Amino acid sequence: MRYFRALGATAFATATGLALVGTAFTGAGTAEAAPASLYAPSALVLTMSEGAHPATDTVVRAVTLNCAPLPSGSHPAPEAACAELSSAGGDFASLTGSREGRPCTHEWNPVTVTGDGVWQGRRVTWSATYGNPCELQARTADSAVFAF
Repeated sequence: MRYFRALGATAFATATGLALVGTAFTGAGTAEAAPASLYAPSALVLTMSEGAHPATDTVVRAVTLNCAPLPSGSHPAPEAACAELSSAGGDFASLTGSREGRPCTHEWNPVTVTGDGVWQGRRVTWSATYGNPCELQARTADSAVFAF
């Protein structure tokens, strides 16, 4: 009888050990999941529309811009646009400064530019309305991000 008890205890210990080893190899248990990517996502949709209300305006142009892991998308210059946004920390407003030297009429023909998506893993939504296309061009002339 002692022989069977010892054998039963050994079998139990062996089975328990194998179960624990199996859990370690399968990744089950308390192990954390590996990240899906080494890069935080940066994917944006940029639009240009006629009007002063982004939600109801007529979109004239729209492009996609992906910056991580590599610049891509339908934007005509994704490398330059991504570099510009990266140097601005993803802040669209800092790319649209008041530039002197370009005369524009004061007609009211509003144009709205939007940026919507994810920049380095955080949600961004931005829009700016300009009085007319000339003012838009004057404010964004040096920016590759808005050259679409």
